[in-house]
Parts: sequence; structure tokens; C-alpha cells
Amino acid sequence: MDENPRYQAGLAVRKAVLGDEYVNNSLAAASGDAFMATIQQFLTENAWGTVWTREGLDRKTRSLLNLAMLTALNRPNELKLHLKGALNNGVTPDEIREVFLQAAVYCGAPAGLDSFKIAQQVFKEEAEKQKAGAASRP
Repeated sequence: MDENPRYQAGLAVRKAVLGDEYVNNSLAAASGDAFMATIQQFLTENAWGTVWTREGLDRKTRSLLNLAMLTALNRPNELKLHLKGALNNGVTPDEIREVFLQAAVYCGAPAGLDSFKIAQQVFKEEAEKQKAGAASRP
């Protein structure tokens, strides 16, 4: 992957939002594949290094917008990923509910319902992860 400053800035933001494990796994999976490496570099440099690093909107607001757009575009895998990122960025389940209600009105009830179901699954997974982490602490 390119080590230019925009890529490095994007990598830092991407890891902060999506988590080191997810980003490292994505980059590792693409490292031996020039075809996939191209999109990983493009996204890290442009989406994360150019757009997510801009002033004007904070990360929480960007996350809320992503949730609405991913609902509208019917992208469940990315929605699940960005739900976790939104929680990392301080978005609350109540705020997520409101975004999905708003999206249901403008994008259609099936899109909103699917997003609610995906969020419910993510909330459950995150609660289980926190519970497991708390149980493993002395």
C-alpha cells in the first residue's frame, strides 16, 4: 500500500472508526492481490484520507450520514460495519433508531426495517462482546 501522507491520515481515521482488527484484516487480505489492493488503497486514501479527515463535519455526523445513505442504497454488509463505526464515534442506539425511522419514510419501509434488524444484531453482538470482556477482567 502507498505510504503517502493522505493514505496514512486515512489509515489512522479508518482504524479509529472501524477498529484495527477489521482494517488490518482487510488490508492483509488484499496485500497479495493487486486487484483488491487497488480498491483498498483508493478507499483508504480518498474516502478516509480526503473526506473523513476534512473539517466541517465531525465523525459522529459523518457516521449518521453513512447510516442513512447505506440504508437508502441497501448495502447491509457496509451498514453492519458502519453501525459498529458509528457506535465507536459516539452515536447512540437512540440516534440510530431516529436515522432509520427517517430513512424508512424517505427510502421505504423495507429499507428501514432491514436496517433496524441489522442494528439489532449489531447491538446484541456488541453487548455480548462487552459482557465477555468484563467477565475476562480480574
